[in-house]
Amino acid sequence: MPLFRKKEFFTDEEKQIIVEAVQKAEQRTSGEIRVFVEHRCRYVNAIDRAVEIFENLQMHKTKLRNAVIVYVTTKDRQLAVYGDEGIHQKVGNEYWANEVVKMINAFNRDNIAEGIAQCVKNIGEALSTHFPYDRNTDKNELPDDIVFGR
Repeated sequence: MPLFRKKEFFTDEEKQIIVEAVQKAEQRTSGEIRVFVEHRCRYVNAIDRAVEIFENLQMHKTKLRNAVIVYVTTKDRQLAVYGDEGIHQKVGNEYWANEVVKMINAFNRDNIAEGIAQCVKNIGEALSTHFPYDRNTDKNELPDDIVFGR
């Protein structure tokens, strides 16, 4: 048994805020959103790590290639938003860059969980515009929970 316990980065309430944002966003779209949080980024460029995690989580296997990952490191203070080719072709690089800037602004006000949740809501809006929910064909292709790395 370890001598100390790794400190939880989010409270249970903050985790719930993020998970609920994912669930609400996905109610309006066939797109999928995952949030991945880890302590340190193994790469200089956070987007490279986000792409690796995206692939490891099999997010590229959604039917319409419309999954998005929100990647955050707690110690290194890095973040990235990466969308699969279906949604990326609709919104482009500038959209993702703007979402990162908005999250940084929220983080600078010590609103990390709210910043992530707002980013998820914004992504949900973009997804619902380009990939609206269809109750006859839509299914939840990926889990909605936060994924915690090392």
